[in-house]
Amino acid sequence: MDSKSSTHEEKKDEYLIGAVKEGIGCCGWVLLILSGLLMVITFPVSIWISIKIIKEYERAVIFRLGRIATGKAKGPGLIFILPCTDTIVKVDLRVISFAIPPQEILSKDSVTTNVDGVVFYKIENAIKSVANISNVHVATHQLSQTTLRNVLGTHCLSSILSNREEIAHSIQAILDSATHEWGVKVRRVEIRDVRLPLQMQRAMAAEAEATREARAKVVAAEGEMNASRALKEAAMVITESPAALQLRYLQTLNTVAAENNSTIVFPLPIDILQSFLKNK
Repeated sequence: MDSKSSTHEEKKDEYLIGAVKEGIGCCGWVLLILSGLLMVITFPVSIWISIKIIKEYERAVIFRLGRIATGKAKGPGLIFILPCTDTIVKVDLRVISFAIPPQEILSKDSVTTNVDGVVFYKIENAIKSVANISNVHVATHQLSQTTLRNVLGTHCLSSILSNREEIAHSIQAILDSATHEWGVKVRRVEIRDVRLPLQMQRAMAAEAEATREARAKVVAAEGEMNASRALKEAAMVITESPAALQLRYLQTLNTVAAENNSTIVFPLPIDILQSFLKNK
């Protein structure tokens, strides 16, 4: 029973307007008969008015005496209508994209930004898109603008800049739920650009620069500390062997001479000078 009821609800939701269940009445039948007779009298001219071609990506909603003639849209291919009594409305089922104009938004942390985006949608139920709303495309555009402002107004600026995909998915879910009664399926929503005021850009740049300088100073201080520890250990090793100091002098002299310098500074150990002074 539950499965049958759910299936019935799905069918009812799919064809919200549905077929004409009530009769068209005596006057309606009279008008249909007169329309058929007029078509026969004006044949073959009327055949060009009665036959319509529906493209592969289109569907046709037929209104007969003001009522929807069938439970679903017609097409693609050739369809037949009665002149004077039938009115046809063609609906494009292809994916439609439009750009949301830049919206001035006040974020949760009281920062004014301009945000624009792109929405991709398509019409899945032609009958709903014609019978439930006057202009489905204009309504989808306006709803997208208001939804973008409302959703971004609940986020901080840092969240808007770092969580674009999550925000876009939430906007898509809201739009898809709101436009379901119009027969519209929102395929994708993308936040294209977030424009900050010039003063805010300068403030964020100054903050980022200060953060980088602080990290650089910390790294330089750590390097100097490690270098001082290494020098201390090297000095302790050299003090244990006096000959190591002489080898270090020779190594330094070799390094200076390898650079093709005209002047060579040769360090003279103080111990040698002290020995000469003692002899004097």
